[in-house]
Amino acid sequence: MYRKIMIPVDLGHVEKLDKALTTAADLAKHYQASLHLVGVTASTPSAVAGSPEEFAAKLNAFAAAEGAKRGLEVTAHAIVTPDPAVELDDRLGREAAEIGADLIVMASHVPGFAEHIFSSNAGYLSAHSAISVFVVR
Repeated sequence: MYRKIMIPVDLGHVEKLDKALTTAADLAKHYQASLHLVGVTASTPSAVAGSPEEFAAKLNAFAAAEGAKRGLEVTAHAIVTPDPAVELDDRLGREAAEIGADLIVMASHVPGFAEHIFSSNAGYLSAHSAISVFVVR
């Protein structure tokens, strides 16, 4: 049913990703699908990495560790953009299309007041993506 599963990851908050990663890994094993971790970073230094190259290296290391932990091959895709806060939703959607993903599994948070005014990243992708989006709280 699913062949390629994309998981957006925020390396600044890996402690909040386990449930989504476990869900994606279980689905990948069940459907013999490939897993693709996607991280978006700025072209300038951030709290996570001093450069886009360092960010890509950290994302690759995280993907390798997750693959070893879960017994799956996991591919990392680092996206560099001038303004991740503005471009995140669009870049994730475009990357899903480039990968050929047929499912996005992503972590979310308990909605608060701001989500009544502004769409969350998961909400945006769910509403605007042509493929299925599984939001894990």
